[in-house]
Amino acid sequence: MKRCSSILLAVSSLIWTISANAEVRPHYGGTLHVALHDQCPALDTPASPACANISQLVFETLVQLDANGRPQPLLAASWQSEPGFQRWRFQLRSGVSFHDGTSLNSGVVVASLRSSNPDWKVLSVGETIVVETSTSDPDMPSEMALARNAIVRHGGDHPVGTGPFAIQTSDPGKHLTLAANDQYWGGRPFLDAIEVDFARNDRDQMLALDIGKADVITVAPETIRRARSEGRTVLTSEPAQLLALVFSGDAKSEDDIHLRNALALSLDAAAMNNVVLQGGGEPSGSLLPNWLSGYAFAFPSGRNLEQARQERAMARRAPGLTLGYDPSDPTARVIAERILLNARDVGITLQIAGSSTNDVRLVAVPLNSLDPQVALTEMAKALQLSAPTFTGTSIAELFNSEKTLLQTHRVIPLLHLRSAVALRPNVHGLEILPDGSWQLSNFWLSTERP
Repeated sequence: MKRCSSILLAVSSLIWTISANAEVRPHYGGTLHVALHDQCPALDTPASPACANISQLVFETLVQLDANGRPQPLLAASWQSEPGFQRWRFQLRSGVSFHDGTSLNSGVVVASLRSSNPDWKVLSVGETIVVETSTSDPDMPSEMALARNAIVRHGGDHPVGTGPFAIQTSDPGKHLTLAANDQYWGGRPFLDAIEVDFARNDRDQMLALDIGKADVITVAPETIRRARSEGRTVLTSEPAQLLALVFSGDAKSEDDIHLRNALALSLDAAAMNNVVLQGGGEPSGSLLPNWLSGYAFAFPSGRNLEQARQERAMARRAPGLTLGYDPSDPTARVIAERILLNARDVGITLQIAGSSTNDVRLVAVPLNSLDPQVALTEMAKALQLSAPTFTGTSIAELFNSEKTLLQTHRVIPLLHLRSAVALRPNVHGLEILPDGSWQLSNFWLSTERP
């Protein structure tokens, strides 16, 4: 009898093990429901990192970056440059089709790249794409991985791409349905479809997740800690998105420089992070986060009231300044109010105003690349600063370029913010890269237990 019981126990254990393994083994089928805070009115021109994460499912670039920022082939099978890095050749991958069935060809690629990069000279030689720039550009492969350089074919009801999912229905800024691309050159995705709801506030997103109406939602930096404490599964990036004060123009005098220095030294970014953002970011005095550059610690970020008051005293003329921010972001409002209080502590008059022509604005700038040089160049463009130029890939050159940008006194870095998503237990394979972009190559759904 004892031996029979042992056999039954062994068989039961084997069945349980097989069943458990089947639960975690990737399989095809299912519809993923996603809720986002952003609107994303045009998927082919994503205006935010969250929109870019959805866009990459439909539209692909010639090159992609791995988690370490190294260029890898995507729609381009290979590439090479001529001496001087001003002329690059990208060989298109064969056997790739757009969602409407037409083959990927050099004509569409040339037209797409010309549209997004009017300063480039782009032409085709057979199925090779040739890109010429006016100056040396050693980072061209990494630039090709930027979301704006996705290859898009226009025509019909929706723009079409070559990605693992195709647009099935779209209500711009409200709802999107994506269907699996059965003919995807990289192999059919596990999911059958993805439903995306846009413009959902934080409360509605959390409610949708908790009652099973959404499988993946975005989580604001200031709610990461609470979401985890309430038992939700939350994935976060490194501190990546820059939160900064940006002046509308150059400093016109020594008084302006002293006043801007005083403002920078008066700001308590650590308190903003700990109190307002609940630890959802990291105080920083640099444009690039330290995990990407390795030198951010060299730029001071702490509050220094004594030095701030000295700088303020050296500004003989110190007019009042207007401060603007995104009125749709309640957290930005709280941070703006703290900036006003910090400035007042050292005798600087700031006033919140709704005008589009404020003296200084509180802005959030995404980290658009895992390549530090490309990331800095894109950040400079977003901040309307002169784009840095690089002749190599040394850290010293990167550091000096960032130092030069900060010496313009146009930007006061405050914090780098984390990106985060919360997901239900049935979601598998989703990874968050350090910059907040989603890694979706092995995305699938299991049957959720009641």
